[in-house]
Amino acid sequence: MSAWPSNERFSQRAFFPLILVIFTASGFAGLIYESVWSHYLKLFLGHAAYAQTLVLAIFMGGMALGAWWCSRISGRWRDLLFAYAVIEALIGLAALGFHAVFNAATAFAFDHAIPAIGSPAGVQAFKWALGATLILPQSILLGMTFPLLTAGVVRVRPDRSGHAIAMLYFTNSFGAGIGVLASGFYFIPLAGLPGTLIASGIINLGVAAAVILLPGRKSGTVAAAAAEAAAAPVGRADERLRLLLAVAALTGASSFIYEIGWIRMLALVLGSSTHAFEIMLSAFILGLAFGGLWVRRRADTSRDTMRFLGGVQLAKGIAALATLPVYAGSFYLMQGLVESLAPTENGYAAYNFTSHGIALAVMFPAAFCAGMTLPLITKTLLRLGAGERAIGQVYAANTAGSIIGVMAAVHIGMTLLGVKGVIIAGAIIDLALAVALLGRASGVRRVAYTAGALAASAGMVLYAALGVQLDVHHMASGVYRHGTLLDRSKHRIAYHEDGKTTTVSVTVQEHKYALRNNGKSDGAVNINGEPTDDEVTMVLIGALPMLLVPDARHVANIGFGTGLTAHTILASEQLAALDTIEIEPAVVRAARELLPGNRRAYEDARSRVHLEDAKTFFSSRQAMYDVIVSEPSNPWVSGVASLFTEEFYRHARRHLREGGLFVQWVQLYEFSPVLLASVIQALRPVFSDYVIWAANDGDLIITAVNGGKVPEPSASGFSNHRMAELLGRIGVRNLEDLKLHRVASRRVMDAYFASFGAEANSDFFPLVDIHASKARFMRARATGPLQLLEAPLPLLDLFEPGYLSDTSRLSPGERPSGNPRASLAFEAALVRDFILDASRDLGTMSRNAAGALTMLRAAMVECRVLLPKGVASSSLRAFARLINGHLPGPQAAEVWEKLRASPCTARLDAQDLQWLELHAAIAAREPQRIAEAAEAILEASAELGADAKAYALAALMSGRILSGRPMLAAKAFRVHRNSLREVREWQPVFTFLGAHAFGPIGGTGDAI
Repeated sequence: MSAWPSNERFSQRAFFPLILVIFTASGFAGLIYESVWSHYLKLFLGHAAYAQTLVLAIFMGGMALGAWWCSRISGRWRDLLFAYAVIEALIGLAALGFHAVFNAATAFAFDHAIPAIGSPAGVQAFKWALGATLILPQSILLGMTFPLLTAGVVRVRPDRSGHAIAMLYFTNSFGAGIGVLASGFYFIPLAGLPGTLIASGIINLGVAAAVILLPGRKSGTVAAAAAEAAAAPVGRADERLRLLLAVAALTGASSFIYEIGWIRMLALVLGSSTHAFEIMLSAFILGLAFGGLWVRRRADTSRDTMRFLGGVQLAKGIAALATLPVYAGSFYLMQGLVESLAPTENGYAAYNFTSHGIALAVMFPAAFCAGMTLPLITKTLLRLGAGERAIGQVYAANTAGSIIGVMAAVHIGMTLLGVKGVIIAGAIIDLALAVALLGRASGVRRVAYTAGALAASAGMVLYAALGVQLDVHHMASGVYRHGTLLDRSKHRIAYHEDGKTTTVSVTVQEHKYALRNNGKSDGAVNINGEPTDDEVTMVLIGALPMLLVPDARHVANIGFGTGLTAHTILASEQLAALDTIEIEPAVVRAARELLPGNRRAYEDARSRVHLEDAKTFFSSRQAMYDVIVSEPSNPWVSGVASLFTEEFYRHARRHLREGGLFVQWVQLYEFSPVLLASVIQALRPVFSDYVIWAANDGDLIITAVNGGKVPEPSASGFSNHRMAELLGRIGVRNLEDLKLHRVASRRVMDAYFASFGAEANSDFFPLVDIHASKARFMRARATGPLQLLEAPLPLLDLFEPGYLSDTSRLSPGERPSGNPRASLAFEAALVRDFILDASRDLGTMSRNAAGALTMLRAAMVECRVLLPKGVASSSLRAFARLINGHLPGPQAAEVWEKLRASPCTARLDAQDLQWLELHAAIAAREPQRIAEAAEAILEASAELGADAKAYALAALMSGRILSGRPMLAAKAFRVHRNSLREVREWQPVFTFLGAHAFGPIGGTGDAI
């Protein structure tokens, strides 16, 4: 019994609008599945591009099978709308169970099946087969929905079948275009992958219930025999019918060739993040949808749909070729967009909205034409007497052609033809179809139309091939990041290749070589001069594990990049083998441009490069390693965030020997503090200990150990001349130099990261993947740990003494610009020596600093100057910041003891003496004494400036926490918190101290 009003007139009027709303919801859920399946399968297959390719192929292939099956049997079913409701219910139920099935299947694959297969080719075949098995049944069911619902509606409204088909195509596609955006921007951030699938499943179940209760549904029920007669098989002799099915297949192939080409092209303009991909996919689907909407009336009223279809194919091919010059202009539009938008919430919303507009400008015209083809072909077949089975046949042929287009574009066209060649190849298919269709159309002007189409096609192809040149400088610019385009007068493109997963370039500016993926620099090397920040990071991430585990024999390196990290690891004389795992072959080819600086990666017999996904590589080889190094690109790049999840860390740990080291590169730029905390929260339950190192002011290196504590570095590595040469170039010539890069260990940092309240980054709740692209736009920086190193008081050395470098043992000579801590340490040593002995030279210290220091010595040591009230305290704080912050405690304590013993202290007031005592206590690293001195300052003066109060409060909290009284530290913070808001420099300090005082529950990550 229907729940809707039973009035027959109401039922007839309400039926079609309601069915359109229902089918919009069905399309909305359908593309959520495609989006979420891509997320799931990239966890199993590796790189997102492979996952998206497989999902597209299986998604479309399954729908083709479902549609074909419907074309064979739907005529025997009396109530197609009821059958449609059953299919929707089955899709919903499958969605509810997908997460559990995926976990069980992939666990079996990694734990049992892949290790047993052994052969790389066999493993790849198994992975693709299992991936297909996971989503093929639902895809077949999804493929049945359009033919079933459309045929059911056509039975109800046979007089306007063209209008009905076009409107159903429009609403389903429109819902899909909205669904893919809702998935990425709303559902996954809100509920994770499992929750998003559950929401989609509920939508499908709701659709099923709505259709069963739909008014007017029974009027489409016909006798099975009548339906079978209406779907009588078409005679094989009719060439036009076979032609139309071939057109459906070929136009589907060309459409998805365009989609793959456009996505690769636009990744260089919009970026290669997951959100950018969702924006592009939505633009493509919306073009299809509105093409169906536009043709809804014309499909019924056109007298010659064959000629009309030929014209559409001609327009589609020409529009596709026109995307090339439009695309060339999109770089300038993005440049202006990035330059004009502020890094705010509203700016990010505007950025995504405008990015969608750019994608529409490129994709919409050709996709609009593509959206007309399926309704037109179906209507033409119905006119020719094919019956309702034509709906399924056309849909099946179209989706089958789409599979061919996807596979050909990704695995053949992109590598052989490049992005421009892929678009031209797709256009040639459409233009050839246009000529063939117009040549077979009726009418006296058939020859003229055909000749005109042929001439226009040839002219446009020649223009695109010879007249349109894509600017490789623009394509290598990464304009979406900073709004800049490479100046061809300053940059040379040494290498450019459209790989299967990314477009790889090597740019040269003077002596600086940069390897770029989709326009983003993933490593820059200066072959003649000061090392770049990237070089410091790449050498350090390769050298650190060999200094921490000097007897390491087997090492795995995830990501080839410039090859410099592999080159550094191979400098070890104890190493037996290095397995470098790289997903994109073009990266390995491009990095040859950096020879000889990375020559060991190519020439050393111990170096083995594997073109594979890391998870699959580890599972298939079942090898055990002493060290695993992970140096991925920025986490906002699609697919990369899966290398920062708890599940990946657990998988990697299984292939580390007991005591083995996992080394992780994390970029701090274009990354937020909460996301960094999310990565640490993912890593900390997997590894027993970790130590954080600062490569430079934009990169962290995390060394984590599988059991026990992270070992201390060994000096033996510096006796290896090959390793010493690489380290010397970045200013690390001994262990004291290396200490300059150490931040802190897990014992000190766990509470700090926990205070942000971030959940662990997970495969199924991908916080980093979802939010990293926003952090990139907002120009966020997760530099809190580095700010703790430069805090006004030596916070990290108070909590973990003994890791400040002994300046007397730092290597002499020029300091590379990448490590300002070295310069500060040397300056602190100069200041110390001058205070202890006035005859010491102040070296290159600035005139103002030297003058202030001379004045301080004259007042505090020589008693020649009397400083005004308050000046001594502020001078001592500035002096203490340098001395206590960059010298080991014993060296700093000598200075303060000299000042305290000076007869000049008799001229200081009580407050100045209190500050002198506090600085001396901090240098001595005596927590109880620090707390007492700081408390005396806070109690004695109610008129302390904001900076002075922050200093004293931080010292008080540190002393109380380190002497085992964190509750008293928390109490002091609550008392003075409101007076600290104007001193933002102290934010990381009080975040750190608040975390240790209040614990993870009380910590907020934003203490002030």
